[in-house]
Amino acid sequence: METPNEADLCFPTINNSCRRTPHPELESTVIYILLSTITVLTVILNLLVIISITHFRQLHTCTNFLLLSLAVADFLVGSLQMPFQIFYYEGCWLLGDILCIVYFFSGYLSVGVSCGNMILISADRYIAICDPLLYHSKVTTRRVQVCICLCWISVIVHVSWIMRDFVKQPGSFNSCVGECVLVLVHPEEGIADIFISLVVPLTIITVLYLRVFIVAVSQARAMRSQISSVALNPSGTMAKKLELKAAKALGVLVIVFIICCSPYYAFALSAENNQVDPSSGDVEVWLIYFNSCINPIIYAFSYPWFRKSIKHIVTLQILEPDSRDSRVL
Repeated sequence: METPNEADLCFPTINNSCRRTPHPELESTVIYILLSTITVLTVILNLLVIISITHFRQLHTCTNFLLLSLAVADFLVGSLQMPFQIFYYEGCWLLGDILCIVYFFSGYLSVGVSCGNMILISADRYIAICDPLLYHSKVTTRRVQVCICLCWISVIVHVSWIMRDFVKQPGSFNSCVGECVLVLVHPEEGIADIFISLVVPLTIITVLYLRVFIVAVSQARAMRSQISSVALNPSGTMAKKLELKAAKALGVLVIVFIICCSPYYAFALSAENNQVDPSSGDVEVWLIYFNSCINPIIYAFSYPWFRKSIKHIVTLQILEPDSRDSRVL
């Protein structure tokens, strides 16, 4: 029979085993149910976004391709990061060194790609609002696809470089058996990573959207002052309204992203300076993961095409012949 001390160990038969993090039974049950629900919603909702944009030809626009790339990153969070984080809730990593590498790699990848996509989305809205006459000549499907590919490739290269020592010697930073810890051998690289993956992207995003906001407000005022001329140019006025509406919806997306990510990177910067314990950031980690669940909800409230697409998917109308050409806009 196990002694109480042995029961608290991740691996009772190993002397150097890590200890479990004790939690009250009721608290653990509530946490597991809540986090599991968020995980399932994240996977399902982002899968609906991916199916919608890839299936319906009418949704094959430059902006939607950026949303598709973001949804793929969010889907990775829901299908990999969240289950790993739930599994690691009690402080015991039982999945081995290889999956520990996958855990950190996919985490860095999904967050980095999300930041890159937010920059591209902000740039897309900046051109659409601030330089609308040249939007279709500057922002083409091919250029957007190239930018998305470059975003993913650059993040993969960056993460591979950051994790190079960890990949060569997985588990070498663990203080006990049953731990999954990544320690950057060169602390300056951790600080540089924070600036590259957060400070610079957030600065670019903020500057672009402040410019978009200023121009959008001025355009909205101009539209109200010229309301009597709508009959003379209804199509142009409607186009401006649609662009402003899209800028508003994507602006909410960007603001929520900044709110969810900032606490995590503030914590990470403090951890790099040894001001806090690196293992105490579960809330900040889950907040940044929760952003992946919020994004599709923002689409549902902001875009009628997403609601129509969900209806087609749930009712299995996408299985009908020529469903790719259905009108969802």
